[in-house]
Amino acid sequence: MQIHHNISLKEYNTFGIDAKAKHFASISSNDDLIKTLQLSEYPNRFILGGGSNMLLTKDIDALVMHINIKGINIISEYESSVLVKANAGENWHEFVLWCLQNNFGGIENLSLIPGNVGTAPIQNIGAYGVEVKDTIVSCEALEIATLKTKTFTNNECNFDYRNSVFKQELKGKYIITSVTFKLTKNNHVLRTQYGAITTELENMQVEAPTIQDISKAVIAIRESKLPNPKEIGNSGSFFKNPIIPIEDFNSLKLNFPEIPNYPVSTDSIKIPAGWLIEKAGFKGKRFGDYGVHKNQALVLVNYGNAKGSDILNLSKLIQETIKRIFNISIEAEVNII
Repeated sequence: MQIHHNISLKEYNTFGIDAKAKHFASISSNDDLIKTLQLSEYPNRFILGGGSNMLLTKDIDALVMHINIKGINIISEYESSVLVKANAGENWHEFVLWCLQNNFGGIENLSLIPGNVGTAPIQNIGAYGVEVKDTIVSCEALEIATLKTKTFTNNECNFDYRNSVFKQELKGKYIITSVTFKLTKNNHVLRTQYGAITTELENMQVEAPTIQDISKAVIAIRESKLPNPKEIGNSGSFFKNPIIPIEDFNSLKLNFPEIPNYPVSTDSIKIPAGWLIEKAGFKGKRFGDYGVHKNQALVLVNYGNAKGSDILNLSKLIQETIKRIFNISIEAEVNII
């Protein structure tokens, strides 16, 4: 494990922002992690995973610790389920593909989501009717202050919509080193009703879908809507879908009868943020080297050499416009650094 200095983070964040790290270390083992945290000459630290859920608006005046701990292991097998432990540095989509190759079900709807395994619980990533919390048994995390490892059960993670204890009261206090999942070996629960999965399966002429078919359908849908970060810098969905009281929704429906919606409870409704942004006229809008993607209004993009502050200012303009038109506050899903 080596410490490097004045390193560009352009290749380490999916937005492709050319921010600099004053110091940088790639962490490939738990021992490396502990040793690096013990270096007293670097009191300021910044933990970096897959770089997929953040917007860098400035250089990082700290030791950037890139968590690159690899490894996937089957912990235990039962007749209909299996426990799989994946280390934090594993690429999320590659982990999904590994599970599918072994016919382990539960996360196929989360195919092609950018990022690493270790950051998936922090954000409680989700797509097409599935959230990662649905399969997580526990997370192992190193407490920065004590260098002791703690295992967090699913309940202790306090999962919520795009949220967890690691994003709230324990933010900056723990580093997730591995995640254990409970997946199905047979009698898989197929979730095809959300989004365009059913339509895509029909296009694929699949009548009795497998978990592998669902993954292929999700990949096809995402590739048709979302830009590849290797080609156009982005972090996927920039905003959360807002949840509003049903009274507010009923008022909105008077002016916007076509507004799509998903009931969350008897008194609250989820509204697609992408629809709000598109309705406000931002879809496909370009401002020099940055803008809103032409196929998916939820995605803000860096076409080349945009600054993080450019994209941040665009996000604020979108929020202000949505508030003015719909009286709805939309919240950024990505972490602004």
